[in-house]
Amino acid sequence: MPRFMTLAAAAALVPDGARLALGGMTIYRRPVAFALELLRRQPRPQGLTLVNFTAGYESDLLVGGCCVSTVRSVYFGLESFGLAPMFTEMAASGALRIVEETEASIVMGLRARTTGVGFMPSHAWIGTDLPRLRPDVKTITDPYTGEPLMAFPAIPLDVTVLHGLEADPYGTVKLSNNLGVDLELVYAADLVIVTVERLVDEVRRSLDGVLVPAPGVDVIVHASYGAWPTSCYPDYPVAGGELLRYIEACSAGDFNAYLAQLLAGPDGSPQR
Repeated sequence: MPRFMTLAAAAALVPDGARLALGGMTIYRRPVAFALELLRRQPRPQGLTLVNFTAGYESDLLVGGCCVSTVRSVYFGLESFGLAPMFTEMAASGALRIVEETEASIVMGLRARTTGVGFMPSHAWIGTDLPRLRPDVKTITDPYTGEPLMAFPAIPLDVTVLHGLEADPYGTVKLSNNLGVDLELVYAADLVIVTVERLVDEVRRSLDGVLVPAPGVDVIVHASYGAWPTSCYPDYPVAGGELLRYIEACSAGDFNAYLAQLLAGPDGSPQR
């Protein structure tokens, strides 16, 4: 059975140097409340490696808060709202280590991890310059056909954090259909934490969501509006005004003041 706990208790489970995966897609259903709770910790976690299919607002807060040393992601930005300002600034200054990833390399690495092997072969990256940026991705020969393949190493994950719609006392969690690689992140991580909009007596199957059965989740946290200002369909849309306020604050050099305002609120969303 999963453990039910507070945001603060769940955030305390992420150690310094952890390989942390944050679920959701771009600016949709991101675990923002959890990221803010990490930033409330004293001291804040240090040296995190973010392993995201896509990284957005929540990840940019962690980068700006100096919690992240390495980023592994296919994309880091705010979708139609533009670049992720703190990532852009710190990547340009050389303050972050960036591991080049594509959709194929992330998926193959996670697939290798979930199947318990050291690498996953693929035709991806053959004939490109990407292997020059990733010397850990080796060229191998298919023992059956003799053709060249790329061997993508397994991606280990210490902690995965997702945000979902609801959970029940048995530990079943409902996610929306905009999954990204959330299910793969569940099976690849040593510890899975899910924040949810609400707790219900029983999570039921429906066409507008996907269920993560109880064995897949270790910790559940009730955090209403836990994805805000990113969206959590069908409960609430993207808060575009807040994302613009964030971009304007960063552009003015006021990231720390913006973050302090968020952290001062009881749920990290004073403008909601």
